[in-house]
Amino acid sequence: MTQAAAIYGSTGSRLSTIPFSHPDRVPAQRNIRRAWHHFWEFKKDKEKTSEVFRFFEHLPWLDMPERVRNFLSTDHGKYVFETEPFLPDILDDHEMLRREYPAGSLAHEYCDYMEREGLSAAGLVAEYDDFRGERPRLDDQIEWYADRLRDTHDLLHLLTTIGRDTLGEQALGAFVFKQRPSHGHLILGYAGAAVIKANVKTKAPVMRAIHDCKQAGKACEPIAEQSIRELLAMTIDEARAFLNIQPVAWYQKCQSIWAEEGIDPLKILANDAKASIYRKDTVPSPDELSRGPSVFAMDDKSASENAPGEDAGTPRERA
Repeated sequence: MTQAAAIYGSTGSRLSTIPFSHPDRVPAQRNIRRAWHHFWEFKKDKEKTSEVFRFFEHLPWLDMPERVRNFLSTDHGKYVFETEPFLPDILDDHEMLRREYPAGSLAHEYCDYMEREGLSAAGLVAEYDDFRGERPRLDDQIEWYADRLRDTHDLLHLLTTIGRDTLGEQALGAFVFKQRPSHGHLILGYAGAAVIKANVKTKAPVMRAIHDCKQAGKACEPIAEQSIRELLAMTIDEARAFLNIQPVAWYQKCQSIWAEEGIDPLKILANDAKASIYRKDTVPSPDELSRGPSVFAMDDKSASENAPGEDAGTPRERA
């Protein structure tokens, strides 16, 4: 008998007591108009995480319940469900992580990153609870999986080298599309890059960066379905190799260009950004953008370009 089967078969196991889907759970539905409104609100201030939650609420991953059912039918899925009930309890206990995991491990890298950025997993939970308002939490297996999608967000920033700047948040959305295929991730990525391209005076290839991150993410294993405890015990390079995380050279190219242009990527589209980085033309409205050419179009030449500093046929190295 496997360890997962032994846990699952024991009296009082979480899988035997927590329902797959709560009786009050309503099937997710798309509402593009409302999603677009919340995208525009997030564009004004990237720290308004609640607007991202609202955006994805209206452009949900409709097949997620079936994905959760399939994952939890495996021994590995059962084991992760039983042993990692709530990730913030692990990820925010930096004292435990530094004590129980060796120096040089992903655990230590993660603690350093979160402390340097002033972040916590509990902070994202609080943002989500604020977004949910008076609506009750539906404690079921689907909610557990959704929590892991949220709670691994900053861990993915660290592992992918995609930053927390405006383009970075959009690029990470494109990166995770394969493992959580809500089209909201692509809209957030491509439309967000289109807004940057339309309003910021820069030579940075922002659209190419989004497309490159989307392509790189195709090979990545879904992090929500991994044992985070086991990942934290690896070095960061071992974790990247285990998850098959590919380099994101075009995103890094944008960062280099902005450094040369004197543009702070964290202030792009922020209310306190220097006005000199913006174009003089009027910021396009959602309606105007919707009438323009498709931001999803990538011509053959663009799609076949090599990564910055790369010859054809040469394997890419991490940027």
